[in-house]
Amino acid sequence: MLDIEASPAKTKSKKRKWREIEALQDRYKLEKELAELDCGFEYELETLER
Repeated sequence: MLDIEASPAKTKSKKRKWREIEALQDRYKLEKELAELDCGFEYELETLER
């Protein structure tokens, strides 16, 4: 009975972690694309997000 109750929380945790991983991958991909567009300028996403 405890395994059944713990299962949904574990699934939500895994989904959240995958969302975080995908967000990081998207961020690195965007950073790479911006760097390719303008090779002479270093973009910092932290300053762009503000």
